[in-house]
Amino acid sequence: MTNKENTPKYHVTKKDLTRTSLRFNWICVNLFNYESQLGPSLVWSMAPLLRKIYPKDEDYKASLRNHFNYFNTTPYLTNLVLGTTIAMEERDGIKSLEAVQSFKTSIMGPLAGIGDTIFWVLWPTIMGSIAGYMALQGNPFGAIIWFGVNILFNIMKVWFFHVGYNSGTHLLDTLGNKINIFTEAASIMGITVIGALVATVVKVSVPFVFKFGKVSMNIQTDVLNKIMPALLPALFTYFIYKLLDNKKWTPTKIIFLVIGIALLGTFCGIFKA
Repeated sequence: MTNKENTPKYHVTKKDLTRTSLRFNWICVNLFNYESQLGPSLVWSMAPLLRKIYPKDEDYKASLRNHFNYFNTTPYLTNLVLGTTIAMEERDGIKSLEAVQSFKTSIMGPLAGIGDTIFWVLWPTIMGSIAGYMALQGNPFGAIIWFGVNILFNIMKVWFFHVGYNSGTHLLDTLGNKINIFTEAASIMGITVIGALVATVVKVSVPFVFKFGKVSMNIQTDVLNKIMPALLPALFTYFIYKLLDNKKWTPTKIIFLVIGIALLGTFCGIFKA
């Protein structure tokens, strides 16, 4: 099949896809700006491959301008979109630009909701908590797990590019319900892990002992733990959570507040050392 200039149509190879995905993984948010967000990163990563697809200068420049438009979604899932747009432009050439822009505009919002939940909130929370807890126990395997997961993510992003190219626009329609189910399951798992970590990692206890004649009662073990094990860690975690919800409190301020409370409480005998 030939185009108007009787030039053979270029067929994208696996090497082209891998090279383009690696370019995007490297540049990603390094060209991020508030006008077009990830637009410049898309152009830089795909420019060499688009040059092969569009041998005609005007068509090539039109495609680049099209990708310079506003685009923003979770970087981990952007490769799915890029692979799909490459497949569309390889098949339909310059005629696909409007469809490419419409596809990117319509899909970036839903993908961001899914990707941010899984890759920015749930996965770092779950794996970071497990790795952090292992580190507190003196187990170096926690750091190895965290490092290994990040390597896996980079390999996965390259694979996503190939999946997007091979599956095209049908991918997200086919997997839409399954992705929602996975997100819900991961959310439940994340909540479970956090709940367990609050009870095992957050250490808050009081040393007070109530005495009346010959009767003595430890406030921590005989009262608070009888009401609910790890009651104070749960209440303290809820207090920190509410502070994070307040715009006046930044994570740095909260860290210094926790250090101050711990030092003052221990010095005054409110908490156990």
